[in-house]
Amino acid sequence: MVSLKTYFERTERPYTELYGHFALKNFGVAGDAIVAFVGPCDVPTENLVDLADRHAGAKIVAARMLHFIVEHFGLALAEAIWRQRLLAAIILEEVRRRAPQAPLRREGDDVYAGDGKLTVSIATSSPTSAIIHFGVNVDGTGAPVEVSDLGRLGVDAEELAAVVMSRYVDEVERFVEALGKVRGVC
Repeated sequence: MVSLKTYFERTERPYTELYGHFALKNFGVAGDAIVAFVGPCDVPTENLVDLADRHAGAKIVAARMLHFIVEHFGLALAEAIWRQRLLAAIILEEVRRRAPQAPLRREGDDVYAGDGKLTVSIATSSPTSAIIHFGVNVDGTGAPVEVSDLGRLGVDAEELAAVVMSRYVDEVERFVEALGKVRGVC
């Protein structure tokens, strides 16, 4: 069984960059974890992990986002990217349950509501871990692109965070269980 911790920070805090041991440094949560918090997002160009966006001079800004930080130690970046897409699928399903009238769709690791981008996300690696940031717009005011947000969809961010974290942990645990119950073939 995998030990994947969850934590939701009720005090709003800003998000400006992704780095290793994020959960430990900010919330005292050590080891594999998915943590969440709500707060403004202002990632300047120099802090972007996506090199194409960085080269283009992009930045990520929103008045309020629901931020998920996932960190897995000893996990390869390729697997982290698959888990990032799993997280996108979970978020799409859970927002769709709460806002069935919204024209939602997922494109890779992004979720859209109509023409507006609902999420931002990135997966990367540190010397010791693979890390995912997944931000869901709560109030997309100030974003440099057309966005949608949970406020307009009538979705509660804290309740969404709890369900998404629980489902992510369940999926990872079932994945690890599946690895341990199959035999190799020649």
